[in-house]
Amino acid sequence: MNLVERVKGIIISPKTEWQAIAGEPGDAAYLFRNYVAILAAIPAVCGFIGAVLAGAPVIAALVVAVFKYVLTFVAVYIVAWIVNLLAPTFASQKSFASALKVTVYSYTPSWLAGVFLLIPGLRFLTILGLYGLYLLYLGLPPVMKTPPEKAIWYTIVIVICAIIVSLLISALVTAILAVIGLRTFMYM
Repeated sequence: MNLVERVKGIIISPKTEWQAIAGEPGDAAYLFRNYVAILAAIPAVCGFIGAVLAGAPVIAALVVAVFKYVLTFVAVYIVAWIVNLLAPTFASQKSFASALKVTVYSYTPSWLAGVFLLIPGLRFLTILGLYGLYLLYLGLPPVMKTPPEKAIWYTIVIVICAIIVSLLISALVTAILAVIGLRTFMYM
């Protein structure tokens, strides 16, 4: 997989790209090392730089960036686990490898939109990452073998679960940062 071509394909021609993805292995180590590790660094690095430019202390911004980067891997894994767990409920094929692929590639717009964290006044543009919801919807039928009529409901349930996971992870990060005295820098 060529990273640039995959990102371009999933953003510009997702229906075609999902077909290609469906036929690929979903090796977790490979996906995390060659896709998540690289793209998840975009919001972490840009958020760090943007926070420092906005006046946050460098060490505090760095700690928050590292926490968020590491927890991105945790969130992706948990959401993929949920996607796999819910598969039979929506007449889909249960396969963690497929669930991981659909989860990882659906997060692509969110990670790319992380570039807007560089300039604090442009943070609102991270909303463009919501395109990933549409990608998830498109990816479920070819990758998880979800019947098209069930894809919208499967997507909605996954999104609700992903929001809950995100809130729980945010609460954990806030608690950890409070313990080490950096809570005020959580939302950089």
